[in-house]
Amino acid sequence: MQRRTFLGTTVLGATLMTVNAPAAKAASAEVWDKTFALDDRVAHEKVRFTNRFGIELAADLYRPKNLTGKLPAIAVSGPFGAVKEQSSGLYAQELAIRGFVTVAFDPSFTGESGGVARNVASPDINAEDFSAAVDYLSLRDDVDPKRIGICGICGWGGFALRAAMMDTRIKATVTSTMYDMCRATGNGYFDAIDANGRWEMLEKMNAQRTVDVKNGAPARAGGVPDKLPDDAPWFVKDYFDYYKTKRGYHPRSLNSNAGWNVTSFFPFVMSTLLGRPEEIRNAVMLVHGDKAHSVYFSKDIFPKLKGDNKRLLLVPGAVHTDLYDKKDVIPFDEIEKFYRTYLV
Repeated sequence: MQRRTFLGTTVLGATLMTVNAPAAKAASAEVWDKTFALDDRVAHEKVRFTNRFGIELAADLYRPKNLTGKLPAIAVSGPFGAVKEQSSGLYAQELAIRGFVTVAFDPSFTGESGGVARNVASPDINAEDFSAAVDYLSLRDDVDPKRIGICGICGWGGFALRAAMMDTRIKATVTSTMYDMCRATGNGYFDAIDANGRWEMLEKMNAQRTVDVKNGAPARAGGVPDKLPDDAPWFVKDYFDYYKTKRGYHPRSLNSNAGWNVTSFFPFVMSTLLGRPEEIRNAVMLVHGDKAHSVYFSKDIFPKLKGDNKRLLLVPGAVHTDLYDKKDVIPFDEIEKFYRTYLV
């Protein structure tokens, strides 16, 4: 499969640890370790909260300095294989500048968040991570619990929609450059994998599982490679330009380094991520670059959403990774307008 050859992180641990222990040594609160600069219009602090599976999540909280009282709030995560010091933190800070209390969190089993296994993903647990962030925000004195939204980037866009299907407290959901990770894994890029391909994939993952048990540790799939082959797809080159350069590299990012565990993707191969999208009653806006290789995920799910509070916003000329960090491309004005319309 070309996808796993070039970029194992997008479809497909370390030593086990206690459930609530962080994956990596937490950075000091005084050390700014993000891929973007701190804006002096916001106050920042590190926070932690626990999801209903008992996993403690690490997050960065951003608050506008010039506002008081109970404010609308937004929880942000993604991209798939990234950490809160990358795109999600940039989104959270920008939205805080615009008047929202925000948290950017590391998903379970990754970054500074806890979880017994490391470097694994789960459709259920990662959707729950968003609801855990809503739990946390709803209890803050500076947040109006009736005005909470979420924002998911890349693979966490799909998890955000899954959370929105189940958590009615989420009043507005924005997905940016969304992936449906179950479809991407089980069907391959551009739906190129059939039942035989899935069987072959499962055979390889189960063989690796046996090897992992013998070795006492899981094998890693590999992140974006340090050197790309000449025939790498153009969108993989875009991933390289973000994850492997000063622009977006972070030492805790799976995509920037050794990637997910090979066996992490068992639950995605035969699962459906978005079973009843038509039943999401609260507001949803799907944001995608019209030149992104992944745009079909948003275009295909949008007609299934019901109600006049749903919107598909295509950004002219933008590719997938443009919406990771290019503030002159990400339509923050439209995103803010959407949240202000529905977080009332």
